[in-house]
Amino acid sequence: MIQEQLQQLITKALDKVLPATDQSGLTDLSIDIETPNNPEHGDFSSNVALVLGGLLDQPPRQLAETIADNIPDTLLIKRVEVAGPGFINFYMSPIWLQEVLEQCLTAREQYGCSDYGAGQKVQVEFVSANPVGPIHIGNARGGPFGDALANLLAATGYDVQREYYVNDGPENTQLKLFGASVQARYLQELDIPAELPEDGYQADYVVELARQLVQQDGDAHTDVPTDDSGALYFFSLVKEWMVQRLHEDCAAMGIQFDRWFRETELYEQDAVRQEVDKLLQSGAAYQKDGAVWLGATEFGDDEDRVLVRRTGSPTYIASDLAYAVDKFVKRGFDKVIYVWGPDHAGYVARLQAALAAIGVQPGQAEFIIYQTVRFLEGGQPLALSKRRGNIITIQQIIDDIGRDATRFFFLMRSVDAHLDFDLDLARQHGEENPVYYVQYAHARICSIHHEATQRGFEILPLDEVDLSLLTHPDELTLLRKIADYPQLIQRAALDRAPHRLPHFAYELAQSFHQFYTTCRVLDADQPALSQARLKLVQGTQIVLQNLLGLLGLLGLLGITAPKEM
Repeated sequence: MIQEQLQQLITKALDKVLPATDQSGLTDLSIDIETPNNPEHGDFSSNVALVLGGLLDQPPRQLAETIADNIPDTLLIKRVEVAGPGFINFYMSPIWLQEVLEQCLTAREQYGCSDYGAGQKVQVEFVSANPVGPIHIGNARGGPFGDALANLLAATGYDVQREYYVNDGPENTQLKLFGASVQARYLQELDIPAELPEDGYQADYVVELARQLVQQDGDAHTDVPTDDSGALYFFSLVKEWMVQRLHEDCAAMGIQFDRWFRETELYEQDAVRQEVDKLLQSGAAYQKDGAVWLGATEFGDDEDRVLVRRTGSPTYIASDLAYAVDKFVKRGFDKVIYVWGPDHAGYVARLQAALAAIGVQPGQAEFIIYQTVRFLEGGQPLALSKRRGNIITIQQIIDDIGRDATRFFFLMRSVDAHLDFDLDLARQHGEENPVYYVQYAHARICSIHHEATQRGFEILPLDEVDLSLLTHPDELTLLRKIADYPQLIQRAALDRAPHRLPHFAYELAQSFHQFYTTCRVLDADQPALSQARLKLVQGTQIVLQNLLGLLGLLGLLGITAPKEM
């Protein structure tokens, strides 16, 4: 990346201007290269003199001027200026953009990828909705986010695994409530009086499950007691149907998990009891009032937490600890990223303390809490409640607006902010719809290639094309977007910010559409320029395809790049 080249040039300048005694304390100095918000301030800027001025007790602007005077000469840079209190601004020659285009055309699907995270094994656990219903618009946001984040991490060299944690353990109160709801509907289907439990699940899919049971088993389950054991029994009857539905919902969103981990595996392996015993032996847990407590206050929590109730049943924390041991110890992940909904925000601190108790180091476990989504139709928010039965499933949304729009709109805003999802806008098939606008750029590129073939334009090899002819302002703007792509990927991965991808894709499409309007690509009177512009079009297509996808291979955003629209 050009940023790395500028960092190297600054380092060479520092070697000239700083005495060895001053350099000795700067081995860990990070030289930041940023893109100024105002183009008048150059193509790139560095605050290295401001940082060094404080460390060396020297006037930053004077130091910046000295560094700027000692930047080695290179064809990539037209001039270097010092601005404000000590910013070093770089004004680049178009040569660097032309070199970037060559790199893009050579690397193709690998353009923008790096080995930054090579050797690090990362798990992203996301969605993980309880198997008590389909994925709906209240819990779907983490799906596209987690998937795009995993894509970003993989593109930056990490060894990534996607995991869905199926909460099917026997202590899950939601499973009991759901099972009791299925049992009531089952009995009602057989004309046996039964009432839904208070706060039971009232959605139509519960009735459908009950009908499936009747069709499959008749009245074979009418003698099951209507208590917790009966509720768990009925949940066991429909569990695999529900898990299969979750598989289908995730596939509809374009998400393929590497592993679906069942909480019941932990109980079958006796892992929960074993981890509790280890904590008791180490002194991190203790017995009190007939229960087993984790000394969570010793690890940063605001109170100690129950691991095993007086009844002998483990709590969520106990099974989550056993699950964490499976992740970090047995499977050896260097980092685990948990993507949770807002209803889990209060659970983060207690799980962090629990993880510390079993030796998980700070930073190994990362928690991302996504905020709520409001779906708008006609400018008004849609209301939903899974238990009241007026849910809207993710499959219904995809059937309405398509998977591409669903993923794109979910990803357009940072997950730490609330999202207004405008269904009316997502349904549009015009330039006002951002996903349509981006995809249309790719379709337009395909039409240019088709027209070139129809008109007999021979597309020359890269080494026979003069890219220095690309000097029009709109050509340079488009080249700059292509050049910005690699750093976008690395920054978005490090900042856990997939929302930058759809915004970049839109800006790239915007630059391309402007270029297409002002620069004639296929011009028989200017064959050399046409060849250069065809390469620019091809470079734009590569970046769009890496963002979107091609021939069934989905890119970072996980949406399609159509050839025509």
